[in-house]
Amino acid sequence: MNYLRIKKNSEFSRIFKRGIRVHSPALSLILFPSEKMRMGIAVSKKHGKAVVRNRIKRLLREAFSKNSKMLGKSWAVVILPRVAEEYSYRAFEKSLISCFKKVNNGCGR
Repeated sequence: MNYLRIKKNSEFSRIFKRGIRVHSPALSLILFPSEKMRMGIAVSKKHGKAVVRNRIKRLLREAFSKNSKMLGKSWAVVILPRVAEEYSYRAFEKSLISCFKKVNNGCGR
């Protein structure tokens, strides 16, 4: 694991209020500059029961850990998945990469 987890409600609310938003077909990212790479996931009950929500979180954590090096500097990132019929690792990874490219190009600012 090459990142820290965001767990506290105060950290989530600070990132939601001041963060940069970047969107893709399967995800929305909210980024805030940080000293270390940090990541949190917010999955609502609209996505399904606990088993489905936990699977989404596992897939997102794996995709983020594999591709987080694409971000140029350290960020605190909150990932918000969009509601879909099916969730796959490949779709999440593709959306994360496109969001990271937007952030590196300066489109989210």
